[in-house]
Amino acid sequence: MDVILLERIAKLGQMGDEVKVKDGYARNFLLPRGKALRANAANRKKFEGQRVELEARNLEQKKEAESVAEQLDGKSFVVVRSAAETGQLYGSVAARDIVEFLAEEGFKIGRSQVELNHPIKTIGLVNVAIALHAEVEATVTLNIARSSDEAERQARGETLDSAEAIYGDDINDTARPDEFFDPEAEYDDEASEAGAEAAEGDEEENA
Repeated sequence: MDVILLERIAKLGQMGDEVKVKDGYARNFLLPRGKALRANAANRKKFEGQRVELEARNLEQKKEAESVAEQLDGKSFVVVRSAAETGQLYGSVAARDIVEFLAEEGFKIGRSQVELNHPIKTIGLVNVAIALHAEVEATVTLNIARSSDEAERQARGETLDSAEAIYGDDINDTARPDEFFDPEAEYDDEASEAGAEAAEGDEEENA
């Protein structure tokens, strides 16, 4: 379908451009959201009559987006989720979760504005782009961790995707059997002799 763009659309064109798009994309997104008109003589005339108003509206929306971007761009948010020691989440963090989280922080963002190609399934630091306007984008960092303490460690550059990384030397102290059974340990001679004498006494009584 040929349409007239009423605003700049990334990877598609500028306001006023006539472009060819898939029918589904036009019917389900561009036309109902007021981002384009069907390309025909009547709509071309309509667009030219509204161009000044559309440009003014676009400029106002851009200014509002830039204001939000100043507050949002570069911010880091901690997201606590349950995960295995390997870092694999029990579930995932999707675009809708990011929208809800940002709303709690005071930022009203639409789901379609979150540029996330696939859900996040592991802990770690993840940069996510937020399309605030066709010409304005902000990037936030999600610090996804099992706890606030681990989030702080990740922010310092640690990678917590193994038991050793999480617990450090503590896990080794409790995991090495040689800490409890030292083959090089020296036995107490007096204790050994006392044990031998006790054993001999038991044998004499039994006899």
